[in-house]
Amino acid sequence: MAAPGQDRSYWRALYSVAHDLASSLEPSEVLGRLARSASEALEAKACTLRLLEPDGQTLTASASFGLSEGYLRKGLVDVQHSPVDREALSGQAVAIPDVRHDARFQYPEQAAREGLVSLLCVPLVAHGHTIGVLRVYTGVRRAFAPEDLEFLHAIASLGAVSVENARMYHRLQQDFNATMDVLWGDPPEAVTASS
Repeated sequence: MAAPGQDRSYWRALYSVAHDLASSLEPSEVLGRLARSASEALEAKACTLRLLEPDGQTLTASASFGLSEGYLRKGLVDVQHSPVDREALSGQAVAIPDVRHDARFQYPEQAAREGLVSLLCVPLVAHGHTIGVLRVYTGVRRAFAPEDLEFLHAIASLGAVSVENARMYHRLQQDFNATMDVLWGDPPEAVTASS
C-alpha cells in the first residue's frame, strides 16, 4: 500500500494532468507535462510517451521527461524487436526490475549509459484502440507497487484520450477548411497570389 503522502501526490498529479488536457488541443505541450507529472509523482528518473505509427510497426517518441536527446535518438523502437512494447500494445502492463539485463528490452546498453534501471510500461488506449505506450524509468532497482500501476494506467488513459481528441479536432478542422474552399472557390492564398 502506498504511503499517505504518495496517495496525495498521485491525486495532485492526476488533477494537474486532467486540467492541462482539458485546456489545450495541442498534444505535444500537454503530453510533455503529462510525462513530467507521471515521473515526479512516481519519483522516477524519466518518462516517455511513444505513439504507434500508422504502419503499426514503429513507436515514435511524442513526449518525454528526464531523458537526454541522445537517448531519444538512439534508434527506432521497432515493435517486432521489442517484446516490452509488443506486450504493452497487446494491453498488458510490463514491469522490468533491471532493463540492463533483460532480453525483452531493445536497447539495454543505451539504457545503462543513460542511468536507467527499472521500467514500468503501460498501453495508451483510446476508444478501445491501443495507440502507443507510456514508459516510466527509475535510476535505481525498484519493485513497483500495485498503486503505482493503477496511477500510471490512469495517466495513460488521460493521455491517450487527449491524443485522440486532438487528432479528431485537427481532422475536423482540415475537413472544414476543405469544405469552405469548395464552397467559396479558390483558397485565400490563391486569390491573393493572383491579385
